[in-house]
Amino acid sequence: MKPSSTPAERGTNGTNAGTNAGTNAEASAGTRAASHAREPHLKRTLGLPSVLLFGLAYMAPLIVYGTYGVLAGASQDTAALAYLIALIAIVFTALSYGKLARLFPVAGSAYTYTRKSFNAHMGFMIGWATLLDYFFLPMVIWLIGAAYLGAAFPHVPAWIWIVAFIVLTSGLNIIGIELAARFNIVLMIVQLGIAAIFVVLCLHYAAAAAGPGGLLAAQPFFQPHVPLSATMAGAAIAAYSYLGFDAVSTLTEETIEPEKNIPRAIVLIALLGGAIFVIAAYTLQLAHPGAVFKDPDSAAFEIARKVGGDIFVTIFLAGLILAQFASGISAQASVGRLLYAMGRDEVLPKSIFGFIHPRFRTPAINIAIAGAIGLIALKLDVATSTSFINFGAFLAFTSVNLCVIRQYLSGAAGTRGFGFLGGLVFPLIGAVTDIWLLCSLEKTAIALGVIWFVLGLAYLGWITRCFRRAPPEMAV
Repeated sequence: MKPSSTPAERGTNGTNAGTNAGTNAEASAGTRAASHAREPHLKRTLGLPSVLLFGLAYMAPLIVYGTYGVLAGASQDTAALAYLIALIAIVFTALSYGKLARLFPVAGSAYTYTRKSFNAHMGFMIGWATLLDYFFLPMVIWLIGAAYLGAAFPHVPAWIWIVAFIVLTSGLNIIGIELAARFNIVLMIVQLGIAAIFVVLCLHYAAAAAGPGGLLAAQPFFQPHVPLSATMAGAAIAAYSYLGFDAVSTLTEETIEPEKNIPRAIVLIALLGGAIFVIAAYTLQLAHPGAVFKDPDSAAFEIARKVGGDIFVTIFLAGLILAQFASGISAQASVGRLLYAMGRDEVLPKSIFGFIHPRFRTPAINIAIAGAIGLIALKLDVATSTSFINFGAFLAFTSVNLCVIRQYLSGAAGTRGFGFLGGLVFPLIGAVTDIWLLCSLEKTAIALGVIWFVLGLAYLGWITRCFRRAPPEMAV
């Protein structure tokens, strides 16, 4: 992350509007420009394959197994169709992200796009909604990891695993995690390998139980007694697995030909991730028809033992926990730095959120806050927690689609190539689908999301003196 403005620049944006301030700003403009030219810039070294690997690693493919039991129950055993519906919404949204990444070829986000397409106040609220994802994502990751360790070691209380995750990841993030980042690609390859073995074992088990013809069953996608509302409820949870498909937009300034490669990468990551999730859910349902498990939060653990025995269970559990641990480190590091950016740019109190540890040079207070928030996992289950953070994701996704429509209808420079379908029809389909998924979330999750949004609106009113001035700007 980088500051969106220096303190002097923020002073020229309205806080000191007097003649002296204006004169000083003009006098220092050349100095600031020269200084900016001397600042180090990110180096463009990433091609499309590297960006794709980063995006897939960020999504953590094994997450499909972490939430399968909850999703199967919510969708009434139509998990594969739920993932496919979620993929449709994600692909249309990914197309919109790609267009905006081409239109604004800088490290961006839904916050940035909304601010540029609409106004600063709407941008702030979408940023606040996005913060919901960042802020509570580590909690969900730790909760899923604890559920699977609890299934493997049932005599150990679940709270011990949650606290252990929080303490270890918080400690590593405060000290510094440069080494962990180097294993990101290796970890992704391991995850894909375990997922592939799981698929093969499920297919082998299903073929042995029902014959080769049983491998082409329609039940995972369609069951006449299951209402569409149940499948949509599952799709609202399934969207959690796709979170991060847009993360490569943050690599725009380090990517070769970003106007071409970033949009392609965003769509390809969504499609590849969706293919993995649909295939995994389909084969899991073939091996274990029905949505009845001893513990829905660790259903894949039960299926792994069923199709692969104790040896595969050990391999699967080790891979899943390793993936969850590494994902938790990345997620907590991300929220720590997002809070730091907000504190540095005085969106949040700078004395707390803008603090950097003098020795470790990390946002230690923010990391500790994220760890403390993770303790909420002691009182939540996987279904509620994933739905909760999806509330913020669906708001952000809807906003991105509306940004494309706004840019297209305004005739903004660079939108001529969108076309009627790309500029209006596709983003409209994406927006409607995202809103439908939002309304399909659990009532508890919707209520918590609305509370979060109202808190953000109240905070925005306070920092802007009842919306009479623009909120501080930040780069995320």
